[in-house]
Amino acid sequence: MADEFDVIVVGGGNAAFCAALSAQEQGARVVVLERAPEEEAGGNTRFTAGNIRFAYRGVEDLKAIMPDLTEAEIAITDFGTYTEEQFFDDMFRVTRNRTDPDLCEILVRRSFETMKWLHGKGVKFAPIWGQQAFKIDGRFKFWGGLTVSAYGGGPGLVQAETESARKRGIEIRYATRAQKILYDGFKVQGVQVKTPGRIYDIKAPSVILAAGGFQGDAEMRTRYLGPGWELAKVRGTRFNTGDGIKMALEVGASPFGNWSGCHAVQWDFNAPEYGDLAVGDAFQKHSYPWSVLINANGRRFLDEGADFRNYTYAKYGRVVLEQPGNFAWQVFDAKVEKQLRDEYRIKQVTKVEANTLEELAEKLEGVDGKAFLEEIRAYNAAVRQDIPFNPNIKDGRRTEGLAVNKTNWANTIDQGPFKAFQVGCGITFTFGGLRIDTEARVLDADQQPIQGLYAAGELVGGIFYFNYPGGSGLINGAVFGKLAGATAVADQRSNT
Repeated sequence: MADEFDVIVVGGGNAAFCAALSAQEQGARVVVLERAPEEEAGGNTRFTAGNIRFAYRGVEDLKAIMPDLTEAEIAITDFGTYTEEQFFDDMFRVTRNRTDPDLCEILVRRSFETMKWLHGKGVKFAPIWGQQAFKIDGRFKFWGGLTVSAYGGGPGLVQAETESARKRGIEIRYATRAQKILYDGFKVQGVQVKTPGRIYDIKAPSVILAAGGFQGDAEMRTRYLGPGWELAKVRGTRFNTGDGIKMALEVGASPFGNWSGCHAVQWDFNAPEYGDLAVGDAFQKHSYPWSVLINANGRRFLDEGADFRNYTYAKYGRVVLEQPGNFAWQVFDAKVEKQLRDEYRIKQVTKVEANTLEELAEKLEGVDGKAFLEEIRAYNAAVRQDIPFNPNIKDGRRTEGLAVNKTNWANTIDQGPFKAFQVGCGITFTFGGLRIDTEARVLDADQQPIQGLYAAGELVGGIFYFNYPGGSGLINGAVFGKLAGATAVADQRSNT
């Protein structure tokens, strides 16, 4: 194996492969270092549904990345638009105006061109008819700004990017953990890696870090996110323990962003400690806007219908973790049975069923049954049943007069059989990370570029705060991965 390259990419998910493919197309000799063994490779990307948010002006833009769309499919589908302005509005709204404006501008403005670039690299895409569009009056209508998924979901995306990299001569080394950046105080010279039975150096003038956040490290979660976060389940890979961040900080990189924040969802309460590739993202429970969420005290504690799922799911895991016992139950009645997503039908699910609310109350483990029945009666009485239910829009069907009102999609819970699903917190990725400039160069404490060091993906700070719009993680990795690869090669040429 050659141990000298032009560009080293640390990581093996979407951001890493986009960086590698981008550097290679500029003529660089590239190696990808994946800490996981090949059978577990792919980072968090492999655990996702593969949904990708990007700006598009209409169906013609979508046909540019999905040329197989048929006229018959187009005829029964309202794809709508998702403009750059809408994307900006969503980013600033859900991050409470904290997202770094310069980085956000790159993310949004380059999102569509990056999708076309990925398509050109062999990644296939398809509309998310099953999850992001409901059929009303014979037509599917997309909602929430999220329309497209990678073919085969996250695993399909990793496979396509891996095949594309191999076809282009990019070397991939599995079970190879980068543990130190080789740095002389002025410029990067490569990395030290550890493999089973060997520690050695790989030389390169450019290193791109794309190794994910620190969510897989219970100690770092508790230190930065706060007490109780060691109890959260990790949705994705067990290998994202902050290696890239720690290595960069050791050579003087500037930390940046929402270090106490993360993407965390409602996750099956009895899911394993880390993600299970056989189950993928199916431990998630994302139909909660049609439910009422009940804690151990038998009480509702959040607005299940505050907004489309895409804009609330990444922050509600934290709220559930903060409940007594760190759990909640999502309660549904028969009226919304057909609205439930596929993940509610897997075998590995914690659920109870009952024909009456009284029977259900006895089955909700850890819940004050009497208080639960009181809560449901009060909730049902508060529902504005004169407002029609419409899952495609924020329908304004709400409750009035409750301590915690439901803003949209408030159906009464009164038609059996009833189903309830126990959820805890599943952490996806952490929001704090490294500071980069608008060319993806890692900056030091003086906010000057560290020569030869670049970063992309979940270990970059400053883009997401508190929450994030669904599907923006993958496009973030792709946009900044592509940018990092191109900048690394351009900088080498300008420095020679």
